[in-house]
Amino acid sequence: MTEESADDAAGPDRIRSIAVHREDVANALEATLRSDREVVLRATPPFSGRMRARLHALDAGGNGGHNGNGGSDDAPAPLYIDPRDLVADVPPYPEVDDTAAGLPDADLETRRERHAESVEAWRETVRERVGSTVEIEVDGGVRSVDVNALG
Repeated sequence: MTEESADDAAGPDRIRSIAVHREDVANALEATLRSDREVVLRATPPFSGRMRARLHALDAGGNGGHNGNGGSDDAPAPLYIDPRDLVADVPPYPEVDDTAAGLPDADLETRRERHAESVEAWRETVRERVGSTVEIEVDGGVRSVDVNALG
């Protein structure tokens, strides 16, 4: 096997399916929607046919952006998946003002409880809507892989 074909075998093009935990998808999506941070699901080399993608804040690893390997030019770059790509029909996040508007005469504690319930209902909807496939970028092209939702 030549060096080039050995590198190809270790790349993300080997991935047939991605395992994601439903809670990680909900956490990543909520963090992305509620802050200036970009939180994704990341699969790191060495790649195999079935990969587990885990929660990752892009600014936390010091790589600055998608698909930067942050290391050797010979090493394959980690694979970053936007949580919005994993959820079919992303529901709007419940804003505090919207929840409060529905309870104009309620006390503060009741409003807080109702908002917490709205957020939990949103998270449950997100967990239920994790899709069965996702498009990933591989060497400038896009291909579809299966999504195995855990939890």
